[in-house]
Amino acid sequence: MAAPGVDDTIVDEGPPSPPARDPSRTARLFGLVGSLLMAGGALGSGALPVPNPLFGIRVLSLPSRNATVAIAITYAGIGMVVLAWLWIGKMLRENGAVAPAPTRAQLSRTAVLWAIPLALAPPLFSRDVYSYLAQSATLARGLDPYTLGPAEAFGVDDPLVRSIPTIWRDTGAPYGPFFLVLGRGITALTGNDIVAGVFAHRALALVGVAMIVWVLPKLARRCGLDVGLAMWLGVANPLVLFHLVSGMHNESLMVGLMLVGFEVGLRAGERWWDPYLLGGGVLIVLASAVKLPALLALGFLGIEWARRRGGRVRDVAIAATLFTAIAVLVYAAFGYFTGLGLRWLDALGAPSLIRSWLSISTDFGLLGGQVGIILGGLGDHTDAVLSLTRAAGLVLAALLAGRLMLAVLRGRLDAITGMAAGMAAVVVLSPIVHPWYLLWAVIPLAATKAMPKARRAMLVISGILAIVVPPTGADFNFRAYQLPMSIIAGLLVLALSLLVVRRSLAGRTGVDVDAWPGRVPAGRPQDSPGAPL
Repeated sequence: MAAPGVDDTIVDEGPPSPPARDPSRTARLFGLVGSLLMAGGALGSGALPVPNPLFGIRVLSLPSRNATVAIAITYAGIGMVVLAWLWIGKMLRENGAVAPAPTRAQLSRTAVLWAIPLALAPPLFSRDVYSYLAQSATLARGLDPYTLGPAEAFGVDDPLVRSIPTIWRDTGAPYGPFFLVLGRGITALTGNDIVAGVFAHRALALVGVAMIVWVLPKLARRCGLDVGLAMWLGVANPLVLFHLVSGMHNESLMVGLMLVGFEVGLRAGERWWDPYLLGGGVLIVLASAVKLPALLALGFLGIEWARRRGGRVRDVAIAATLFTAIAVLVYAAFGYFTGLGLRWLDALGAPSLIRSWLSISTDFGLLGGQVGIILGGLGDHTDAVLSLTRAAGLVLAALLAGRLMLAVLRGRLDAITGMAAGMAAVVVLSPIVHPWYLLWAVIPLAATKAMPKARRAMLVISGILAIVVPPTGADFNFRAYQLPMSIIAGLLVLALSLLVVRRSLAGRTGVDVDAWPGRVPAGRPQDSPGAPL
């Protein structure tokens, strides 16, 4: 019996309310489906070894027997991943990784889920991993990988050589000794097993990506940028997923070591023997012993350290002397223990054998050569013009980097932004540019707040460059019909998937609907200078 004056009426609260809708769920699942399509299509459209180890295996060999269909599926997946990444990036535009936009935890899980299928699938977009295997095996057998091409070292019928594109079979390794020493360790573990070697190199590439994941939030906090936004731009970027995780380019190791060294060096005090300063310098030199352009970061770290000591000429001289000594000692150690000396510096010009349309200096050289042929009537001097324009591009890049260092020394520019902009100048003006080279600048630029327009341009550029490299990592000279047919079919699949997503969003509201491509919600304020993206 209820106590007097107490109302014992039972209130029916009805069924429990459904959980709040996650506005980013559809976009994140859309990208995951794209990644799964890419992984499945890679079984037939990827940069598979010769001979294909999947032949004769039930189910798994089907995509390789229908290469056009496999390439179409891969292109559909590529489009879905890129569009989902841009879609989520637009959700982060107002306030960063804060609800109702995807949170930092959601973005981290999404990046991991999108990367897993690509990490387990055959390589896409590049056949460089087979060159890595052959060059490392050359060193492991006591030969010189910088003067001997894989074909000369092993013969054209060797399994390690057959999967390498023809243009690179007779050229020496263009990579630093640290990378080849690591590759020699992989050779010791996997021998001539190409499949095992490929996945071992992918594990090495993932170590580099892990270093980027560790260091990027720390650099973003130094610059006052939203960590979730920096991770989305610098880690979940399609160029990272496609060319570092799937294509396993050694840029992952180069950039990872470079940025970790930069972060460690920024923790140093004013003493030249500070362990953080010395350790950061060693890590950056190791990054340059993978690919030499990383050495530019050493200059910016030295200039920042000199600025903290007062920015005097003496401070700059001490920094230059210290880091030069570190570089000499590290390079000398590699030269002594490998027995190769500094011959790797002579092989750095090997990538310039190809003419990249993404290189501004190469484009001007080719244009000048054609103008000379048409108007001058002096014959074909394209090679001579190319050498001039490429040299001019390198000189201009050096001048821009020097000006940026001066701005850092005077305190007008932070060191992280200066280093990112300097790497961008080197990439854009270098004689050869591949889409994944942009990651030298894109990843550090993702951590800085000083260049909002550059970050927005990075979104567009990353999305465009993510789709320009064929998934097979090779040309289509003898099957030119295959690529356009695959692209058209892939676009149709992509259009149908977008139609399904659009119908699922009909009648809904939220940041995902507002950020849908082409939609401009009424009443949305204009972008402010302080907008995260």
